[in-house]
Amino acid sequence: MEFIIDHECFTKAISDVNRAASLKTPFPILSGIKIIANHNCLILIGSNSDIVIEKVIPLTSEGVTILEVYETGSVVISAKYLYEIVKKLPAKVHLRVNEKQFVTIQSDEIVTNLYGFHSEEYPNLPQIDEAHFTKISSIELIEIIKQTTFAVSKSESRPVLTGVNMSFKENRLTCVSTNSQRLALRELALESSINGSFIVPSTSLNELSKLLNNDSGFIHIFVTDSYMVFKTNSISLFSRLIEGNYPNITGLLPTNPKTIITVDTNQLLMGIDRACLFASEWKHNNVHLEINNNGTRLKISSNSSEIGRIEETQQIKTIKGETDLRISLDGNFLIDALKVIKEEEIRLSFGGAMRPVLIEPIDHSSYLHLISPVRS
Repeated sequence: MEFIIDHECFTKAISDVNRAASLKTPFPILSGIKIIANHNCLILIGSNSDIVIEKVIPLTSEGVTILEVYETGSVVISAKYLYEIVKKLPAKVHLRVNEKQFVTIQSDEIVTNLYGFHSEEYPNLPQIDEAHFTKISSIELIEIIKQTTFAVSKSESRPVLTGVNMSFKENRLTCVSTNSQRLALRELALESSINGSFIVPSTSLNELSKLLNNDSGFIHIFVTDSYMVFKTNSISLFSRLIEGNYPNITGLLPTNPKTIITVDTNQLLMGIDRACLFASEWKHNNVHLEINNNGTRLKISSNSSEIGRIEETQQIKTIKGETDLRISLDGNFLIDALKVIKEEEIRLSFGGAMRPVLIEPIDHSSYLHLISPVRS
């Protein structure tokens, strides 16, 4: 195998697939990156037990030659040393592999030799059924990931809650995440030949979001028996699915709120952020909300027995229902929810002092948060 490749392209590709390579594994080959040189492209693959990332580098990019393949073949090279070597090189990279898997990496006058692994020992990629897929813009997918993954459980005691439940039904994608104290839900209409409900690890989705950072194209989503696959023209991420049944959240959404108010999103976020200064003493970062002045003002407060107390009032734009309300919520949960809402105004629906609060952006009915109260 032999090729010459643009230094910047090679470094970026190695960095991308290196996200999935196993640093600690009983199988040494999984600590490596598989490189396949074809006549028309170079393919890099990194894998661990949960994620596989595949990157395709074409011969040209925007009319400029970035890759020349002189001899096809494949090899697996230690991910750690490949990345550290290549990123420190000054110019184009000339890589050669002989029949004994001895790798030579050259750039200008710098020559490095490494021992590679036989690529036949590297795990095969899961097989994709190309006929069944859905297509979504990467910008929308990144937004959905940011608006849901933060609400997953950090505890492994219930593995299904560490992932996002992605449900495809009747040309609609519904994404739900919860840790039992809070819930985020986002829906999106799209054409899909996939039907079913799948639990995708939040860690996989966050890695995908980083990989797609500046991508403005479309993502094709495929599902296999145990993987969900996210595929663009140049990069693919295979995420192992979490087995189990996701809890039915239909009955959790409040139907008859006693009080509904609308407030300014950013103003509320800043007020909660200030209140959190004194809330950290409490196990659940207790921030208190209270409706005052016959429903015209919302009081936000928190207190610390050792430091002091902070409170402020903010204007309520509209109110329906009861005007007497006091509730305590986890300030950090509120901040997480408010940070990912882009709309200027939100609707807060209260069912009582010990019922979950429903948070919805105005003019965005397919996106909501649910936060359970805490004891004050």
